[in-house]
Amino acid sequence: MPNITVELLAGRSLEQRRAFAQAVTAHAVEILGARPQDVRMVFNEITPDIVANGGVLASEDPSRAGVVAAFEKS
Repeated sequence: MPNITVELLAGRSLEQRRAFAQAVTAHAVEILGARPQDVRMVFNEITPDIVANGGVLASEDPSRAGVVAAFEKS
C-alpha cells in the first residue's frame, strides 16, 4: 500500500488536487502494481511564509506571486 505525502503551497483548488491525486494514483498502479484503492495520499498545505527556495521566502519571491495571491484569496 503506497502512502504518498504531498507538500505544496496552499492555494491550489480542489479540482487541481483531485486531478493530481488521480494522475499520481494511476502511475502508482502502473509502476508499483498497487490497487487504486490502496494508494493513500495526504496533502500538506504550507503557507508561503514558512518555506524558502534558494534562500528566499516563497512569500517574498516574485516568481511565486501567482501562488501567493491565490493563497491570500482563500
